[in-house]
Amino acid sequence: MPKPKISVRNLYKIFGNNISEALKLLGEGLSKDEVFAKTGHVVGVNKVSFDVVAGEIYVLMGLSGSGKSTLIRLINRLVEPSSGSINIDGEDIAALPQCDLVKWRRKRVAMVFQSFALMPHRNVLDNAAFGLEMAGTPRKAREDRAMEVLRQVGLQTYAGKYPSQLSGGMQQRVGLARALAVDPDILLMDEAFSALDPLKRVEMQSLMLDLQREQQRTVLFVSHDLEEALRIGTRIAIMEGGNLVQEGTAHQIITQPANDYVRKFFEGVDTSLPDCGGPAGPWTEWPLLQRRAAPPLPHHPARGHENRAGNGPTGGRIRRHRSLVGLHFRPQPACQNVPRGPPCLIFYPKSPKPRTTCCPWAAGSMPG
Repeated sequence: MPKPKISVRNLYKIFGNNISEALKLLGEGLSKDEVFAKTGHVVGVNKVSFDVVAGEIYVLMGLSGSGKSTLIRLINRLVEPSSGSINIDGEDIAALPQCDLVKWRRKRVAMVFQSFALMPHRNVLDNAAFGLEMAGTPRKAREDRAMEVLRQVGLQTYAGKYPSQLSGGMQQRVGLARALAVDPDILLMDEAFSALDPLKRVEMQSLMLDLQREQQRTVLFVSHDLEEALRIGTRIAIMEGGNLVQEGTAHQIITQPANDYVRKFFEGVDTSLPDCGGPAGPWTEWPLLQRRAAPPLPHHPARGHENRAGNGPTGGRIRRHRSLVGLHFRPQPACQNVPRGPPCLIFYPKSPKPRTTCCPWAAGSMPG
């Protein structure tokens, strides 16, 4: 594994007044609930350690209350850690004095929130330029930079509009533009798309992946949406009760779940189908949505489906919508997700339960 850009070690967050007592009890092996029963303190994050490589999208997943949002806020110290280290490019952010922390935040990291957090009295351009204004960037320079990122997210014609005049998806684009304007090398996204309707959510995911191909930022992305995690994540980390219980690629977690909690997240994904063959080699060489270079796929449009994205042949790659409701198929243009197009999940609608295959060139050729 390459040298990590972000290295978190033994990170704790305890909410309460007697942190040392709670840490002592955790060290003795007591659970989160037992610590609460004895001290009244809430364990938000419990001895979490992980590494993130530069340029990857690291997705944090878990149920409500699992600690994923607390964890991402510990990275930029919007929430102060109780113990542990947060090393970014060799610098321990957890140990920075407040004045240095503010300078570091303004230059190195940006955050996109679920609630958009736009200022209603500022127009789109001024909202996008807000971080640069706080950093002391001259007006002309910050407006030029803000307009540049608004073009990247497709909102340049709305620069003079106000948040109340925009749709939810457009407001989230402004929030993303505001984060990108400061040109951070680390982007923190806390359920950034979860407030959007399903179609807008997919649209924002595609936009983020397009920008990621061009800019290769390091992204920590909090989500409770399995489909979203599978689509955008380079690696996925699963949290439960403040603990990080498993991390790895989607394929690793699906095929080797650490416990029943992890298994339940992926219980609708069956990878038991045999290899479909083809130039990519056997199934094990085509991990589900693993973000790595792969041989280019042949451009064979899926039969019976129009290319709704409107930008080229589909290459036979199908994206799964929620299997709990039903199976819907939508061809994706080859290479839409990542460069050179690793395969997406393919579901067979006539199976007793949803099943997947690695076959990236058989879209539209569903078994009878």
